[in-house]
Amino acid sequence: MFKFETQIQELKYKVLKEVSRFAFEDLLLENLTDIPKNIVPGRTPTMRCCVYKERAILSDRVKLAIGGDRNIDNIIEVIDSACDECPVGGYEVTAACRGCLAHRCAEDCPKDAIHFDEHQKAIIDKSKCIECGRCSKVCPYSAITNYKRPCENSCKIKAITMGEDKEALIDNEKCIACGACISQCPFGAIMDKSYLLNVIDFIRKSEGNRKYRLHAIIAPSAAGQFPGVSMGILFSAIKKAGFYDVSEVALGADMVAYKEAGELIEKGVLLSSCCPAFVKYVRSEFPKLASSISENLSPAAELAKRIKETDPDSKVVFIGPCTAKKEEFSPYGSEYLYVDSVLTFEELKAIIDSRDIDMDSLEPDESFSEASYYGRVFARSGGLVEAVRQGLKELDQDFDLKAVSCNGIEECRNVLTRVMAGTLDVNFIEGMACVGGCVGGAGCITRSPANRVFVDRFGKESSKKTLKQP
Repeated sequence: MFKFETQIQELKYKVLKEVSRFAFEDLLLENLTDIPKNIVPGRTPTMRCCVYKERAILSDRVKLAIGGDRNIDNIIEVIDSACDECPVGGYEVTAACRGCLAHRCAEDCPKDAIHFDEHQKAIIDKSKCIECGRCSKVCPYSAITNYKRPCENSCKIKAITMGEDKEALIDNEKCIACGACISQCPFGAIMDKSYLLNVIDFIRKSEGNRKYRLHAIIAPSAAGQFPGVSMGILFSAIKKAGFYDVSEVALGADMVAYKEAGELIEKGVLLSSCCPAFVKYVRSEFPKLASSISENLSPAAELAKRIKETDPDSKVVFIGPCTAKKEEFSPYGSEYLYVDSVLTFEELKAIIDSRDIDMDSLEPDESFSEASYYGRVFARSGGLVEAVRQGLKELDQDFDLKAVSCNGIEECRNVLTRVMAGTLDVNFIEGMACVGGCVGGAGCITRSPANRVFVDRFGKESSKKTLKQP
């Protein structure tokens, strides 16, 4: 039996599966309000204070599962009803306070926000505190600490703050949709919007792929996401769910790496364009470096473009671990022309299970075009650099590659800051917003360190030795 990593993940899956099941049966509208009660029956609460609150939160999850707030362009949304259990946060006095005589904390506070109890222990008045941290810096016992909520702590670009009602608040202009906050919130109060209904609509309206062909393109990070299931079996399951064909996005990665190698030779300095969260971060926080971003499409868009060139009336759905891809391929994104919709691995599992597809009974589909090792290892940090190095080799160019792989947005910021300061001699930057690369994406079913091993193993299974397409 499949085991989810957290109860939050399982709840999200149950909502997605129920929405998917009713949508395929064309019964969603009349059953929409019953989904929370189907998931939490009876009167005994299992997660919150009462079943009514549990169902209210599930109702909000259902809204996001069917597309979320259309007035908010951001893919990531806060579920306000679920965001109510975290401490206020900010600077707090711990038990390490000795009630000393110096009172440096109070003396240094610019807002007179610190007073003392009968034992001379410091107390911070949160109505006056401006979270400047001066008290913490001068305390000789380090007794004042800066507590941050898990969501704030996970957001390395500081796009999450606390709202007036103490709920998490996302700065939609600043957010890069990486989804790190989704997996880090212990109460599951942050979730990505789903395009599930959009994809199911494509499946149903294709009438068994007779009206148009529905192509699935799946990211190489799928390796290991469905324990005990080979990629061939997974491809069979996707086809059985209603897709005409399944292709490896790693094929697009082969094409992109080859093109980026040529672009690097031409420009001399290049930033990768494969990770949409990284690209958005560079354009927002390091605009002077934006001109160095590769002009090539992302691997998914590159592959989708090739499919549409040969099958113009088709629909293409990207399946992967990335919430930022939903923004990249939304009607507001630059590559919407090629990819028609997006599913995460979590959503794919919900579709497969809602259709009662038994993967154990399927024969593996071995008809897909094989990508190279280099295209497949794009899915983990360092893979893109390996692929570009291979591209330079195939182009037979004597180019001195000085590459750096940025593993997570913090490393991206550090490297970009050094490049701006002129203290880092580098000519190619691989930027991955998620720690570990795509294998650590917010839409993954499992986020184990073993994901990297599965991707490498999948890469080594390839018999294709070059990036260049035949």
